[in-house]
Amino acid sequence: MSTAQEHYETWADTMNSMKANAPALGPAFGGMFQKLMAEGALSVLEKEFIAIAISMALRCEPCIYSHVEKAIKLGATREQLTELAGVVVMMQGGPGYVYVPKLMDAMQAKGI
Repeated sequence: MSTAQEHYETWADTMNSMKANAPALGPAFGGMFQKLMAEGALSVLEKEFIAIAISMALRCEPCIYSHVEKAIKLGATREQLTELAGVVVMMQGGPGYVYVPKLMDAMQAKGI
């Protein structure tokens, strides 16, 4: 089983546990997330692409998996996500390059 697949199978339980133990965090973060990731001058898909690139640059695996899943649900293609990875590598070099397999794992786990 891939790391991404494990993430997709366990993330809801992980976050529900965190929310139960730190009840103020979920609503605070969730409200900000919903407001800022809504349709605006940028489409939601464009915002997800930005979030994926930042996730790769900051080496946040759960963020990569989460935003790839959302982007795919919004219609992102393998070609778009692979091109996005190229921009990350161009901007960040080796540290971005070594996170491309995480992106590929997430795509594979989601069937694209």
